Amino acid sequence: LHKGPDAVLKKIGEEATETVMAAKDATHGADPQHIVTEMADLWFHCLVALVQHGLEPQQVLAELARREGLGGLEEKALRKALQREAGAD
Repeated sequence: LHKGPDAVLKKIGEEATETVMAAKDATHGADPQHIVTEMADLWFHCLVALVQHGLEPQQVLAELARREGLGGLEEKALRKALQREAGAD
């Protein structure tokens, strides 16, 4: 946190890339456990970003629960409709 928001965002990008590469490597015979270690790093830095913005993991879990049962396209359409509605107020 002491390095500022840009450092946190840079770290999230780095860890996301490493997670993708670990998953790709696992499809070619590398140890799938490496996905877990990289994902742990990614989640940690995502949690730091939440704290940095005064947010909590429970808010993310609530958002995931809200989306349960919705397909990606349905969820996106619903989100856009809510944004339009909020802009009309």
